[in-house]
Parts: sequence; C-alpha cells; structure tokens
Amino acid sequence: MSLFVIGDLHLSFSTDKPMDIFGDNWENHAEKIKNNWIEKVHPGDTVMLPGDFSWATYLDESKADFEFINSLPGNKILSKGNHDYWWTTLTQMRKYLEENNFHNIDFLYNNAFLVEGKVLVGARGWLNTYKEDDNYKILKRENDRLKLSIAYANSKFDNSLEKIAFIHYPPFYKENVPEEIDFIKTLKDNNIKRCFYGHLHGPSHKDAIEGVIDGIEFKLISSDYLDFDLVEIKWGNNGVLGLYYFYNTFYDFHNDGSMANSKVL
Repeated sequence: MSLFVIGDLHLSFSTDKPMDIFGDNWENHAEKIKNNWIEKVHPGDTVMLPGDFSWATYLDESKADFEFINSLPGNKILSKGNHDYWWTTLTQMRKYLEENNFHNIDFLYNNAFLVEGKVLVGARGWLNTYKEDDNYKILKRENDRLKLSIAYANSKFDNSLEKIAFIHYPPFYKENVPEEIDFIKTLKDNNIKRCFYGHLHGPSHKDAIEGVIDGIEFKLISSDYLDFDLVEIKWGNNGVLGLYYFYNTFYDFHNDGSMANSKVL
C-alpha cells in the first residue's frame, strides 16, 4: 500500500469560488485531480490532504466536496488550512462523516496517524513572522498544536518509526527568514526529517523553499504547483545534508531553531 500527498484542493461544488484568478491552469482543476488520483491511488492506499480542502463556510455546505473525495479510491486524512472555514471540532466533524456515510475520511487535528510504517503529524501553521509581530501569538499556538500532534504520536506509536510533518503554511519563506523559527526547532527536537506544506499558488510559488535544510527535507505540495497530481511519499533517507543551496542563498540552523547562517552569494 502507498501514501500520497496533495494540498489545496480548493473544491467548491456548492459555492461560487473560481480559482482561475491564479492562472488558466486552474480551469476544471477538480477533474484534473480526479483523473490523476484514479490513475495512481488504489483501495488501501492513503492520501494526505494538508489544508484548504473546501471553500465551504459551514460544514453542511461542504457535503458535495466530501462526496467528491469519498468517491475516490483510498483513505483520506485532512488537516486544516486557512480557508477551511467549515472546520469545527474533531468530534463534530467525525459525527458529520458518520452521518453522511463518509467512511474513508478522517482528520489530523491534535492527533497522529500510523500509515505504512510512517507516523503522520501536523498542524495548520501560520504566517512566518517575527516575535514582535501581532501574528506571532497565532504562530506560537499553531506550533503548540504541532507539539500536541507529536506528543499524541509518541504516546500511541513506536518512537523509532519515522515521523513526517504536514503543515499548511510554509514554515518560512525565501524572502522572510526570522533568526529563530519555532517550527524548525520543533521538527529538529523530534527528529522529524520531512515536512510537506502548501498554501502558495501561482506567482507565490517563487517564495517557496524546497530541499534539505539542516537535515530536514521540505516540499511544496500545493495542487497547482504539482500540476494537480499527487506525490507518493517514499521511505526516507536519513543520510540527508545539513545545508541546502536555494536561489543563491545558503540557509543553516542551530539545534534550537535559530539561524546559524544566511549567506547570499
């Protein structure tokens, strides 16, 4: 069985929210996702969906969007994005799934999942910011949610298993890297070597940082960035590099999450 990931489906079967403002490639994007999904995913596989699944404002408005993914093969795990206004409590959302016979869907929210020998943890995240910024309180709360997810994993599963983090927001951006990054420290403290994130669309793709940074591999998985295809998550390689070269900049971090070096060449 396999594990796949794709973020930012932005489904809107019951709402009028076209995504083509981000580019012509968004036209009929749900059909593109469906075709690629059916081609790759088999019953028993798992698909991780890290945020911005539906444009619905309320849970009841999201039914057609849930019906869409429920009809596709595999098990689905959703985590929260900034546009998932329909998101409520885990209890209420699971009750909604049960009432509508959506039996191959669940939610990553202050919990964790064991899938194919990998432990999936995560949180929504928030805007990458500095401690004096008003957004930092939200960022700190989201980092605490990531810690709760990891703590749940540690209490339920073998700690020797690889943990993979899924965060909707980028942990940092190419043009805005604070000296200390809470999410980086949390990942390093828990020996997490891979982190997948979304949120960025169209021209914002240029702000993404991908690759191995101080032993952690980062990958942007917004649906339009992937051309509305799914990425299969393979077994990790622990022999990763501690530095990554990206857009003429070296990034390196201390074990506490503070930046050790950022040198523009």
